[in-house]
Amino acid sequence: MDCQRHLFDIPVDIAYLDCAYMGPLMGQVLAAGRGGLSRKARPWELTTDDFFGDANRLRALMAQLMNGRAQDFALIPSVSYGMAVAAKNLDVAAGSEVLVLDRQFPSNVYAWREKARANNAALNTVSRDEGQSWTEVVLDAIGPQTSVVALSHVHWIDGGVIDLVAVGQKARTHGAALVLDLTQSLGALPFDAAAVDADFTIVANYKWLLGPYSTGFLHVAERHHHGLPLEQCWQSRDRAENFAGLTDYHDDMSAGATRYDMGERCNFALLPAAEAALTQILSWGVENISKTAGRHTAHLADIAKDYGLHGDDEPLRAPHYLSLRLPDDAPDDLQQLLRAQNVFVSRRGDRLRITPHVWVNEADIERFGAALKSAL
Repeated sequence: MDCQRHLFDIPVDIAYLDCAYMGPLMGQVLAAGRGGLSRKARPWELTTDDFFGDANRLRALMAQLMNGRAQDFALIPSVSYGMAVAAKNLDVAAGSEVLVLDRQFPSNVYAWREKARANNAALNTVSRDEGQSWTEVVLDAIGPQTSVVALSHVHWIDGGVIDLVAVGQKARTHGAALVLDLTQSLGALPFDAAAVDADFTIVANYKWLLGPYSTGFLHVAERHHHGLPLEQCWQSRDRAENFAGLTDYHDDMSAGATRYDMGERCNFALLPAAEAALTQILSWGVENISKTAGRHTAHLADIAKDYGLHGDDEPLRAPHYLSLRLPDDAPDDLQQLLRAQNVFVSRRGDRLRITPHVWVNEADIERFGAALKSAL
């Protein structure tokens, strides 16, 4: 892809290489959000479609992005919300285990710690050695004792990528459920919901989907469409579109995964912004985004090697992720030293995490090299 910087409000002297921290909003996304919010200024003009149309369009866009079905998506505010739904609807037998990754993001750990504790089960944290793939260690760990496999597609610290099709197949062989957090991958790495066949798949919008904070999606396999939601949301009930009949209370829920929607899902500002961002990502194509980011990370990795910093090569890491091991003598304030030179990356543990996107240009990469040289 050609550089898409013109769509973002990123000054020429800023090298923003930190999409894994927070994806910036494009101009058209901001405009969509402002336009959506303006509807609340004239509430007499709001119609039934304002409460249902945005959500339905978003489900359709997500179906395109993930090779899924619109009816399999619920609107949620966060990963922790989605994980709570999954934990509420999955069985964890006494004496079984929930499998997670070492240093996994906490939103995909705390729910399972609590679930395992409440059911006299174990939380099994698997680690990998240098040069070993996350796929290998996860496949080795899954067995008849496993009740839930809770993973990401890409590890948020080291960028390690997991073959979720293979993991899903082995999990089903042993009767284990698969729960995924795609926040650090969806939008930058292709994902096929039909091929993976996870039980619950969760994603927040504010990173690689380039959408607003406090919005996200929960993909629910059809086998869980009759589960228990966290909230008794009126919009998730059958015939909710009939505002005049809302007090004709119905026990029947809407079809599909909408039963899991959060309350007040029809956020007039955030949903139009999320829709604009998803529309642009689909227009670009995830494969193109992935290849573009991969070209940037390869270039950045070559520069980093000149200063003694190394990370995993593909295919151990995802193409949009570069996570460099820091030497023992690296400055504790390395991230701040780089920020002082307008180079924005993240430090996570003993790694320098660099995550470019389609706005990055050659000047950004050159600025990164000069800043790294100065800081080290």
